[in-house]
Amino acid sequence: MRCSEVVSSYISHKRSLGYRFRTEEYLLQTFCKAVGDGPIAAIDDEVVSSFLNSDGPITEFWLKKYHVLSGLYRFALRRGLVKGSPLPRTSPKLTVPAFVPYIYSHGELKRLLDAVPAACSKFVAIEEDVLRTFILLLYGAGLRISEALALTLSDVDVPRECLRIRETKFFKSRLVPTGKDLTEILSDYIGTAHGGASPVDAPLFCFRDGSPLSQSAARSAFRRMRSYAGVQREGGASRQPRLHDLRHTFAVHRLIAWYEDGADLQDLLPKLATYLGHLDLSSTQRYLTLTPELLRQASLRFEHYALEADHD
Repeated sequence: MRCSEVVSSYISHKRSLGYRFRTEEYLLQTFCKAVGDGPIAAIDDEVVSSFLNSDGPITEFWLKKYHVLSGLYRFALRRGLVKGSPLPRTSPKLTVPAFVPYIYSHGELKRLLDAVPAACSKFVAIEEDVLRTFILLLYGAGLRISEALALTLSDVDVPRECLRIRETKFFKSRLVPTGKDLTEILSDYIGTAHGGASPVDAPLFCFRDGSPLSQSAARSAFRRMRSYAGVQREGGASRQPRLHDLRHTFAVHRLIAWYEDGADLQDLLPKLATYLGHLDLSSTQRYLTLTPELLRQASLRFEHYALEADHD
């Protein structure tokens, strides 16, 4: 079978299992173009290595490509479409360090919000209320950027203080409680930005002309906010704090609050995973970057446990 035919079958198989597989589809299509759409059994290790290395530094993207191709060749091997895998048996060490999510402090979050007016001048297509509410929602509810942008007015249930997140990653839908403060912010925003004149299926976040807010525009506006707020770290442009890191910050700040309250983390962490829309706890653990404050709270919890043990 030709490479494109195997790729098409593999994508259909993964989607039948509930995976969206959008990024993977793009990578696999790129792979087919790079190696030529000949028989998949004729693709040798040199061609595959060339695609993986791309004459550049070894980054996390190398590992992503390797993981996607590994899945493709396992699929092909089980069906007898290839006799072996041309992938390298070991992966090289990263020449560019893995990206570490940035956890914003409460002070930095305030500075970011204070920078909203500067980031939304009259020459920008996003109004201040839209950008401010969008940022508060990402941090306050821990949503993915795509989830927040997909919300319609009907998805905001003010009386029940929750959001309806529809068919996101893995085609799952869920209800996300928003709490009193965030619900009031959303209610005020809807009244101001939409004024009761918009249809219930209208996007919650829009440009000035009423068209749905895009991810690229939201990220660009956030970079301006970050610049005006002076929130940055070493490592160059590619290592700077991201809009998506607000979701990581939500998870870490929630964990710190539970530590401070002396809550039962064994009971609450699976609930946090469900809230974030993860299939298992391992996905949530990747969000829990070890910050100095989180380490301090964990140390205090262990010290308290050790002292109690000494008294037994």
